[in-house]
Amino acid sequence: MRVHFIVHESFEAPGAYETWVLTRGYEASHSRVYANEALPGDANNLDLLVVLGGPQSPATTLEECSHFDAGAECRLIRQAVDAGKAVVGVCLGAQLIGDALGAKFGHSPEKEIGKYPISLSAEGKTNSKVAHFGHVLEVGHWHSDMPGLTAQARILAGSEGCPRQIVEYSKLVYGFQCHMEFTREVVELLIAASETELANLTRHRFVQQPAALRANDWDEMNQKLFTFLDKLVAEYQLASLS
Repeated sequence: MRVHFIVHESFEAPGAYETWVLTRGYEASHSRVYANEALPGDANNLDLLVVLGGPQSPATTLEECSHFDAGAECRLIRQAVDAGKAVVGVCLGAQLIGDALGAKFGHSPEKEIGKYPISLSAEGKTNSKVAHFGHVLEVGHWHSDMPGLTAQARILAGSEGCPRQIVEYSKLVYGFQCHMEFTREVVELLIAASETELANLTRHRFVQQPAALRANDWDEMNQKLFTFLDKLVAEYQLASLS
């Protein structure tokens, strides 16, 4: 499996996604756009495209952020989808998937930063890739937007603060508004990049401060993510044979 990561900022690291790649013996490549690394010219040489989060939105322009080209990323995502590749978007990445498929992102009802529960929808509870999450699972969050929905999209999980936490766009394409890739190391990077922001968000219902963020255990969530990714790979390999 050839897994390509689009990394928007140094503090939005692949975390548990990259751990999974390494432990499974897969091949990882990266477009660290914050370091001006180029996107792949096409999707031909990848099997799974993982588009990570960032402080941008799909509406952010090149004038506002010179290293983030939302249009180019959406074109690559669309090409990967049309080529039958597996695609996973995280936070901003999930919103970009929606935009690439013609569904504009929206603003979440609540800002969420920290570890809070998501609940599987009726469809999520019967979905073969996420049913093992259990009806309720505590996961990582760091967002204030959410992905758009195509006519074919299915919401597999939501939270009290955001109704669109996991979206299935197709059997090979998934958007995770939540951050199941968080590890202690990734959270430390985010805290360091967001100290001023966090200090100004003390009145929000679903925002944890640094001490609480550091106390969270992400291991169960990571293991659930690994199983999801294994199931996604199995689906992709089956589709590739047909």
